[in-house]
Amino acid sequence: MKLAIDAMGGDHAPKAVIEGVEKALRTYDDLEVTLFGDSENIRQYINENSRVAVEHTDEIISSTDSPVRAVRRKKNSSMVRAVQEVKDGRADASISAGNTGAYMTAGLLVVGRIKGIERPALSPMLPTLGGDGFLLLDVGANMDAKPSHLVQYATMGSIYMEKVRDIEKPRIGLLNVGGEAGKGNDLTKHVYQQLQQTELNFVGNVEARDLLDGAADVVVCDGFSGNLVLKSIEGTALSMFSLLKEELTSSVKNKLAAGVLKPSFRKIKQKMDYSEYGGAGLFGLNAPVIKAHGSSDAQGIFSAIRQARTMYKENVVDLIAQEIRSDKEEPGNG
Repeated sequence: MKLAIDAMGGDHAPKAVIEGVEKALRTYDDLEVTLFGDSENIRQYINENSRVAVEHTDEIISSTDSPVRAVRRKKNSSMVRAVQEVKDGRADASISAGNTGAYMTAGLLVVGRIKGIERPALSPMLPTLGGDGFLLLDVGANMDAKPSHLVQYATMGSIYMEKVRDIEKPRIGLLNVGGEAGKGNDLTKHVYQQLQQTELNFVGNVEARDLLDGAADVVVCDGFSGNLVLKSIEGTALSMFSLLKEELTSSVKNKLAAGVLKPSFRKIKQKMDYSEYGGAGLFGLNAPVIKAHGSSDAQGIFSAIRQARTMYKENVVDLIAQEIRSDKEEPGNG
């Protein structure tokens, strides 16, 4: 597999990106990587490897750049070049931890949507208390959505969880303000009715408070609601770990107790750590386009690479295209 990576994207680039790449190269013998970015900066950290190529770029899309303007004007940026590599057929997938809006725009404008997909969805795996995680679609690709968009999200999410996470008949939940049928706004009411008519394993409405308990394997919502949920979960987790650290170091007695409980706390952190779950896939495009978290460390980059590789190996894009095509061809859908 050939992978194109924006080496300059993210808070800890390029060091963390390269460390994650090198871990992936040690893990996967079939992986080849092209790194895009400032070659002099990249070569400070990278070890010579025949499976790694470096392509110099002299532009960087920053976190403050306007997404559409940046993609159109900075065509020699590390991010746009990585996505273009996929479009030109020289790479099978791309990864960036940079500006989310710009990366989504580049994926959409350069790689393009699968025929029949109305809107792509930005879709991260999020942790659950049981450790299995759940897929949330959409977390910001489309702030306004139609019922048909969410039904397509459910289809794409179901395929991903079945083929990549090995879950038979993934449970599909609709994010809502209550569990009862008939709750919510016009959007969720229409989506509920339409999901009931599909062959998906739709389990009904799920509330935000039940997400970490594993109420569903796939949760669909509009991008505005999804982004609020994503940021709330991330913020709560960071705050809880900060409070625990503060309390456990507040006295000698607490420090001694913390020393005894350290292995248990480490397990909890690993279970709730986003870096273990990979990046957010931009589902609905013609190739795997993975957005790693902006603050990704080496493990976060490695997990994103693992996700991109699995999506490619399991032909997730082709399976989504086939499913959407078959839905369009059904009587009454033409």
